[in-house]
Amino acid sequence: MINKVILIGNVGLDPEVRTLETGVKVARVRLATTERIFNRQTNETTEHTEWHTVTLWRGLAEVVDKYVRKGSQIYIEGSLRSREWERDGVKHYATEIVADEMKLLGRRSEGAPQGGYQPQQPQGGYQQPQGGYQQPQGGYQQPQQSGYQPPVAPVMPNDDPDDLPF
Repeated sequence: MINKVILIGNVGLDPEVRTLETGVKVARVRLATTERIFNRQTNETTEHTEWHTVTLWRGLAEVVDKYVRKGSQIYIEGSLRSREWERDGVKHYATEIVADEMKLLGRRSEGAPQGGYQPQQPQGGYQQPQGGYQQPQGGYQQPQQSGYQPPVAPVMPNDDPDDLPF
């Protein structure tokens, strides 16, 4: 089973950061993602903004506390969690993202770390490669010709790159 969420958005409010009785830090961030939708019939583009609640623990909460503010653009990877509670006889529900990884995007502010932050995995666990993709020296090399030519889809004059087929 897979429960994976990837978001890139803007922080709508300064993060809420708390330290629990156990000394563990937790941060809550409200993240806005905006989707642009093109309507072919009216020839207009509309925007839909979705608000997400993101919870970050321990080291990620430390980084949020130091470097993330309202308006910051961040990349989040995590999983969906649903909660349910009752207050004054009324049931409440919430769906949030529990972050496993966070990267600071946009302009670099003074003192901000470069790249992203990932919590340390326990010994023996999977280690995410550091540094990401490295382009080979010398750029792209054309593969040796084997006689095979991949088919090329024709470009239609009315194709709209924003109009997805699903």
